[in-house]
Amino acid sequence: MPESIGIADLGCSSGPNTLMVVSEIIDIIDATCQKMGNSFPELRISLNDLPGNDFNDIFRSLPEFFHKIKEEKGSENCYVAGVAGSFYGRLFPLKSLHFVHSSSSLHWLSQVPLGLGTNARTSLNKGKLYISHTSPSDVINAYVSQFQNDFSSFLRSRSLEMVPGGRMLLSMMGRSSIDPTIEDGCYYQWELLAHALSTLVSKGLVEEEKIDSFNAPYYAPCPEELEIAVEKEGSFMINRIEAFEIEWDASVSSNSSTQCGDMKILLSRGQQVAKTIRAVVESMVENHFGNEIMDDLFSVYGDLVDDYIYKKRAVYVNLVVSLTLKD
Repeated sequence: MPESIGIADLGCSSGPNTLMVVSEIIDIIDATCQKMGNSFPELRISLNDLPGNDFNDIFRSLPEFFHKIKEEKGSENCYVAGVAGSFYGRLFPLKSLHFVHSSSSLHWLSQVPLGLGTNARTSLNKGKLYISHTSPSDVINAYVSQFQNDFSSFLRSRSLEMVPGGRMLLSMMGRSSIDPTIEDGCYYQWELLAHALSTLVSKGLVEEEKIDSFNAPYYAPCPEELEIAVEKEGSFMINRIEAFEIEWDASVSSNSSTQCGDMKILLSRGQQVAKTIRAVVESMVENHFGNEIMDDLFSVYGDLVDDYIYKKRAVYVNLVVSLTLKD
């Protein structure tokens, strides 16, 4: 057991869940130390996200976090730092990390794939926001290439920052098949959102060209792609990889409501899903399409989700992969 352990949470965001994973890691380390008869080690915890993240909100929560550790573990040797920057490049000193975690982040690409940005001369992916059954092979290949480059950069950067034998646990949106157009990899967010935007086009609220010029910086890989990328980069070995199917409306409540004047209106399952998706993608979509249509867009999207989940079982896929840095 090292006297000092380096831990990093990449894509930590900010809010009530930010320190949840770190707390779980600390509990596991404490239980392991007690089992082995070792004293609790010094912990160097790095919370990473892009510079626009609200790190001040995280820092304000730290006094309570430190107090809890002191009360439960009897230790004050826990040091937390915020690290702003893209995890597709170097973030930490050489051989400084023992454990790296990232959840719900690596499906976001470093950029829109080349040739698909808003400044592209021609629109290759008309009427769509992401890979679809109608997407030409050039679009699919551009997305695959961007993901491979980004994920390789991620692995290469971490391989320099971690100690030999260090572990990494990654969780991200994915898909169940090699086929990038399979519904569990693209329909949930992007296909139905494109349909909702098309509805607003028919109402004169959105220009069709706006849809044609937007492509999401997102990619949901399959397990085979992760295995190939890890093997090709060469620094890590995969301990375990799993794909979990999650129903779209798994987290909705039967009595969720919204306030409308003096009245409370119960939200449908689709509208609750729409609220979740809106929280994730709104800033990106708003930046391209404008703020004025957001309420209408996600209202239509929620109706489409309701219709879809009424007809069939709707799932998305979450991939979880555990890796060890080779000696």
